[in-house]
Amino acid sequence: MSDQVYNVLFLCTGNSARSILAEAILNRVGAGKFKAYSAGSHPKGEVHPYTLQLLQTLNYDISFARSKDWEEFAVPGAPEMDFVFTVCDNAANESCPVWPGQPMTAHWGIPDPAAVEGTDAEKHLAFAEAYRMLNNRISIFVSLPMNMVDKLALQKRLDEIGRNLPKAG
Repeated sequence: MSDQVYNVLFLCTGNSARSILAEAILNRVGAGKFKAYSAGSHPKGEVHPYTLQLLQTLNYDISFARSKDWEEFAVPGAPEMDFVFTVCDNAANESCPVWPGQPMTAHWGIPDPAAVEGTDAEKHLAFAEAYRMLNNRISIFVSLPMNMVDKLALQKRLDEIGRNLPKAG
């Protein structure tokens, strides 16, 4: 079972920033153990330029990045998901998609950097902060002993990752 690759879907509303960042991060830090995907309940149809710029600056291959509808993962032949995480932020009154089926789920709300208004520097800072928060959560997630904890204990840890992330200094 230790050779199992877990499929993870990151869901957001627009699939242009947070979920794309999460997909990139998990495919890098969880390579060989996880395969990440992303989608949106109401996709924008394009990835936010600041998302692409940040990923390129951090030496990510951005060829994977495209804004897509979550229905793409609900059709026959789509990868079966082991985990589905929503990364939209309830505080911003967004409606987060709910994933049907049997994957383990958790809400890891992150403020939407694409909604930030202000100077270019302030906008870039919002994207960097979203990346930092997602990277911290995903780093904790990939370190969990997937095959050594029961489902209930694992669900508790997934929920804790979304709620109680310590602030970085």
